[in-house]
Amino acid sequence: MKPSTLDNVVLEQFLNVTVPLQVTVTGSDAVTRTLEIPPLPPEQLGDQQFCREIGIRYPYIGGSMAKGISSVAMAEELGKAGMLGFFGAAGLPYQTVEAAVAQLAAAGVPYGFNLIHSPQEPDLEAALANLYIEKKVRLVEASAFLALTLPLVRYRTHGIHRSEDGAVVTPNRIIAKVSREELAERFFSPPPDKFLQQLFKEGALTAEQVSLAATIPMAQEITAEADSGGHTDNRPAMALFPTIASLAHRLQKKYAYPVQLRVGLAGGIATPTAAAAAFAMGAAYIMTGSVNQACVESGTSDAVRKMLAATRQADVTMAPAADMFEMGVNVQVLKRGTMFPMRAARLYELYRTYDGIESIPPAEREKLEKSVFQATFTDIWRDTRQFFLTRDPRQVERAEREPKHLMALLFRWYLGQAAHWAKDGAANRTMDYQIWCGPAMGTFNEWTAGSFLEAPEQRRVATVARALLYGAALVTRGNFIRFQNIRLPAAFTIEPLEDRLIKEYLP
Repeated sequence: MKPSTLDNVVLEQFLNVTVPLQVTVTGSDAVTRTLEIPPLPPEQLGDQQFCREIGIRYPYIGGSMAKGISSVAMAEELGKAGMLGFFGAAGLPYQTVEAAVAQLAAAGVPYGFNLIHSPQEPDLEAALANLYIEKKVRLVEASAFLALTLPLVRYRTHGIHRSEDGAVVTPNRIIAKVSREELAERFFSPPPDKFLQQLFKEGALTAEQVSLAATIPMAQEITAEADSGGHTDNRPAMALFPTIASLAHRLQKKYAYPVQLRVGLAGGIATPTAAAAAFAMGAAYIMTGSVNQACVESGTSDAVRKMLAATRQADVTMAPAADMFEMGVNVQVLKRGTMFPMRAARLYELYRTYDGIESIPPAEREKLEKSVFQATFTDIWRDTRQFFLTRDPRQVERAEREPKHLMALLFRWYLGQAAHWAKDGAANRTMDYQIWCGPAMGTFNEWTAGSFLEAPEQRRVATVARALLYGAALVTRGNFIRFQNIRLPAAFTIEPLEDRLIKEYLP
């Protein structure tokens, strides 16, 4: 028999009910049979138990973007829409993060905060972990960690106890964002004993709490981060997710946890097809990033939003990261419309080549001061020195002993300022904008071309999220039909749908 073509079926109708269809399969003999499309509301796409545990309706998370780009407004809007948003605390002053905690705590919606690994500023990492404990922030996204740290373990194990029925209760939850198997294994394993013993000696844990902590995973959920904006290893999702999911299954059996280890997926999710593929692989939830930065609630500038709206898949590249510059760590950024990636790469090349600023050839130094920094190194060091005298005086002490470290701080000044210039929309520094962005941004722009979401001012974070989830349900429903040997109409596509129309099909 030849497969029939299914005509005149509007898949978006009746997502919450079974739809019976009578179709004719043509061949030597025409056969009429009844198919059933099972109900598939978007909240059923991922792990519903996970959603219940963190208090959301839909398996959708807005990932953290540094310097408050994933803003209070963004987290609040996602929370109101039955989803979750993480506030991007990385790179912000302590007082700014503290104020954001107070704002979201008063909003009455589910939310989380980012805790980024800060090897250059361990005191700030510890201070933020303590802030989250003190202010009862119950959900943290751990990102860019190269290894587990004491502040992270302190946060996870704080307040651990047994309930009346004997179950181990951990008030604080970590969702770890990783792209390497060895790091995923550390997060899916119990907290390292050396840290537990140190916390016991400090009086942060009792002997009983140390014993209980040895029975829990550091993170019950891990977000497998594929090719994304910012800190990324550019891993392909189709290879990364199954690997991390297999690891979760293995460690679940090894440690016999009473809780379920889960894996979500991030990186490259910017269309309904990509979201449907993530859920088809078994993702407990999906996490988005680049597309949220392009929304009106993001904590960046209109100038950046317009640049992101013009981005294509090939318009991104890797560049040195400010927070891990000396280690050679890179982040993925936008290259179209900015010279930042090239200039940042040149700075790292100079850092590796020379022992200090004075060793750089005079012509090269003059070029840097005039074209890149637009200030003398003397002036930049004066400002940088003052900054670190307040934030971390040890950096100044070391720089005044080690010329190479002083050079690193000066170069990190440019990398850090480049992100601020973009966030603030500094018109005189457009060529130096550092905009964290993955190829998913180009995919999203292609999908939304010609629709109401093409214009940057129409991109609202909850609207984008609903359109992606709703479209993923349609794609999956379409597959139910295809798998029964029925062709979908050639013109069948998943277009971005406005909220008012989505609400006609969803309760």
